[in-house]
Amino acid sequence: PSEFYGGVESGMNDFAWCLLPCTLNLCSFSVSDPKDPIAIERLNLMNMAKLSIKGLIESALNLGRSLDSDYAPLQQFFVVMEHCLKHGLKAKKTFLGQNKSFWGPLELVEKLCPEAGEITVSVKDLPGLKTPVGRGRAWLRLALMQKKLSDYMKALINRKDLMSEFYEANALMMEEEGAVIAGLLVGLNVIDVNLCMKGEDLDTQVGVIDFSLYLKDGGHSSKSNEGDGQITAILDQKNYVEELNRHLSATVNNLQAKVDALEKSNTKLTEELAVANNRIITLQEETERIKQDNVYYLESTRKKMEVCADDMYNEARKQLKEETQLRLDVEKELELQIGMKQEMELAMKMLEKDICEKQDVLVTLRHQLDDVRSLKHDLSQKVQGSDSVVRQKNEIIARLEEKTNQMGSTIKQLEQRLRQVGENWHSAEDANRHFKQEFGDKIESLQLQVEQLTKERSAEEIKVEMVSKTVSCVLFKCGFIIGDCINATICLLLPCVSQESDQSLESSENTAVNIVCNLCQDEASVTKPKNRCHNCQEMFCNTCSANELPLPSSIKPERVCNPCHTLLLEQYSTTPP
Repeated sequence: PSEFYGGVESGMNDFAWCLLPCTLNLCSFSVSDPKDPIAIERLNLMNMAKLSIKGLIESALNLGRSLDSDYAPLQQFFVVMEHCLKHGLKAKKTFLGQNKSFWGPLELVEKLCPEAGEITVSVKDLPGLKTPVGRGRAWLRLALMQKKLSDYMKALINRKDLMSEFYEANALMMEEEGAVIAGLLVGLNVIDVNLCMKGEDLDTQVGVIDFSLYLKDGGHSSKSNEGDGQITAILDQKNYVEELNRHLSATVNNLQAKVDALEKSNTKLTEELAVANNRIITLQEETERIKQDNVYYLESTRKKMEVCADDMYNEARKQLKEETQLRLDVEKELELQIGMKQEMELAMKMLEKDICEKQDVLVTLRHQLDDVRSLKHDLSQKVQGSDSVVRQKNEIIARLEEKTNQMGSTIKQLEQRLRQVGENWHSAEDANRHFKQEFGDKIESLQLQVEQLTKERSAEEIKVEMVSKTVSCVLFKCGFIIGDCINATICLLLPCVSQESDQSLESSENTAVNIVCNLCQDEASVTKPKNRCHNCQEMFCNTCSANELPLPSSIKPERVCNPCHTLLLEQYSTTPP
């Protein structure tokens, strides 16, 4: 975060425990070797830390135990702590030279105290911190606001094996002075510190100790102040002892709980061990019993196998004889099946030959139907209705069996009819030529109609060829049944041929056919053509046959008359899905 405010409010009634500021003897530690400069440095830093902490606590008590970042003793405390952490620090070699930074040991606290992870994350997220020194200074301020600085220092000092990576052997943090400073920091837990990290340049600050803050006039203090200081020291000692006692009691309780848990675990493990031993003994006995049973079963099985070997041999010999006889029977049956198969193949060849003959007859009939031009329209409708004829093939076959004997004479009559139709067609052409000579004005319009009819005829011929191909495929698959269906179709077309021949004769005489609608009795004309209903096969005008419905004989919707439309709708509505 860009801005971090900390500080836990603790009132005067929550006064915990602190140092003994008035009873400390700054010269209680003596230097073993007066000529050792490192030892003198450690002693001086420890004394400065004592003075700084003492002055900070006294000023905090006078100001109400709440300090901010602008307070001079607080700034000097951070400077002294920085010097203590830098004492005896090993230099790391980099590309820019040697660098000494106390951020490494402070970053190690996160592994020793998990609650310090929040401080480390906050320091890394602070904007404007570019150097390890700045991050270390920010870490000290956040730890003081969290009131955990003494705990973190104790955790570091207790792990000298890890500290040896960062400090020399005679550094302050590796000697007794470091432990003393960690104990002195406990007194700062009674102070509430509120520090704003925003806008504070921690990277470039110069840490210089101001000794003027610790130089005082000896005669300036009065006896009353000395008495108050002694009382405060006694109260601080009392609070310190009480807090220490509480810590020790909590430690004893934790150790006692661990001892009880270990005793319970030991008892449980002993019981489990006894149960396991009993189980092992039981399993050993069961193993011995199973071994004995196994030996007995092996002996009995061996004897049974010897007895049953002869029986199995005799039974196998009998089974071999039965299998041999069965194989001979199967071979005979296979020969019979092969003969039947050859007979079936011969019958299939004869059937194919008969089908080819039927196909030749069908081709002949198709050529005859192509010669009759006036039957194109009716023939296409009859072919479209071939699906319904196939569905009714059983009834048609029954009727065709009765008419089979009359088929020869009927074909001859059909040929005579076709010859008559040809003669009538020639006579119609002669009449047409006479008609053209008599009526020259109407010839052009009639020629246009003839061309249109010719186009329709060609389209109908294409449809007839497609349907004929489909019928040929069905005939090839169905055999005799399709041949009978073709004969039935020819029988159905005979009346149409006769009717069409009569109509051609009438057209030669009158040169026009008057078709009447079966509903409104309106005659057909050029402007009023008539349509055929695909359901009842009757002729109707456009008004009486304006509807279309899908029929069983076709996929696409076909034109139907109004009565058939109503009837089909009723059938579709009553038919279950």
